[in-house]
Amino acid sequence: MAISLKVNGVNHSVPAEPDTPLLYVLRNDLGLNGPKFGCGLGQCGCCTVLLDGEPARSCQTPLKDVGQEEVTTIEGLGTIDNPHPLQTAFMEEQAAQCGYCLNGMIMMATELLIRIPHPTEAELRDELARNLCRCGTHNRIIRAIMRAAQASGRN
Repeated sequence: MAISLKVNGVNHSVPAEPDTPLLYVLRNDLGLNGPKFGCGLGQCGCCTVLLDGEPARSCQTPLKDVGQEEVTTIEGLGTIDNPHPLQTAFMEEQAAQCGYCLNGMIMMATELLIRIPHPTEAELRDELARNLCRCGTHNRIIRAIMRAAQASGRN
């Protein structure tokens, strides 16, 4: 069975069953390795993507629930030559050790900065509380997101 979906502005048709997790299609069929398989339960945030601008855990989102919504992965935010302000800020703040959580952190922060252009540190920490980071770069991650908000004239 072929399922149609729009990812990062490009229409795709993939051979998959409607109950297939979106994460599997993104990684295995489309070669988009930004979203990670972490817990498989939607609790860690490593697999976060945006569905029509709203954060979604792709490990727990079956293809049948995507429908006509546009999927945005971290690969769709920017390019190597023109990174998204959050990607730039994360690099400048060296906000990674292992890097496994970064996809989810950046995708959650992307939506947050659209919804709350001037987040306080408390709002930011509250928003990211649903994402797990095991290596302890939380303070750098917070600084990177606040830097991106400032660079965008949002803070």
